[in-house]
Amino acid sequence: MTSEEREVLEALAVSRTAPYRQVQRARLVLGAASGETNRAISQEIGLGWRSVCMWRQRFIRQRLAGLEDRPRPGKPRQYSDADRLMVIETACTQKPNGESHWSVRTLAQATGVGRDTVHRILRQANLKPHRVGTFSRSPDPDFAAKVVDVVGLYLHPPKHAVVLCVDEKTQVQALDRRQPLLPMRPGQIERRTHDYKRNGTVQLYAALQVHAGHVISRIEERHRS
Repeated sequence: MTSEEREVLEALAVSRTAPYRQVQRARLVLGAASGETNRAISQEIGLGWRSVCMWRQRFIRQRLAGLEDRPRPGKPRQYSDADRLMVIETACTQKPNGESHWSVRTLAQATGVGRDTVHRILRQANLKPHRVGTFSRSPDPDFAAKVVDVVGLYLHPPKHAVVLCVDEKTQVQALDRRQPLLPMRPGQIERRTHDYKRNGTVQLYAALQVHAGHVISRIEERHRS
């Protein structure tokens, strides 16, 4: 073993980021170079002694290159990288016809890629077409400065000050089912009526006492200024 080979193997043998199988092979060859038997190496690194013999012979014939994994024969890929990119691009830039969002089925039909493959591509790319979030942008040019003022007040209020965050939720519908729920029982899920009755609306006002974490709430029948 040359000094350059030993240097590479010693660095690999203590690596925390290299694949474990490569660390194993490096330790295997170093153990062989120090005169250990195949069975001793096998017990030390947790690899069968026949595999130890194989990797020693591969190192003798091909040196460091012999410790790399060889390409494994298998079923040829049905879909290319271009197909994968097409699925991702379609999901991100287009909308399905007649539906609110893409499903695995509609995306597979639109791209000509199998459903299982589409599902795997979406999962690998962390794309969730069935989920939609909302966002809001203020048109106020001084919005950033105002946010700094408000957050600063929350973080560093004046001494002995009570900081309240107040909000209102008006026209809350007080709904109720027309009949009582039927509870769950063995072999039967909980059931409820499909219709409901309206009990009018209520106006909910609340103030969060920021530093105490206490909510002061109040419900009113009418909404007045």
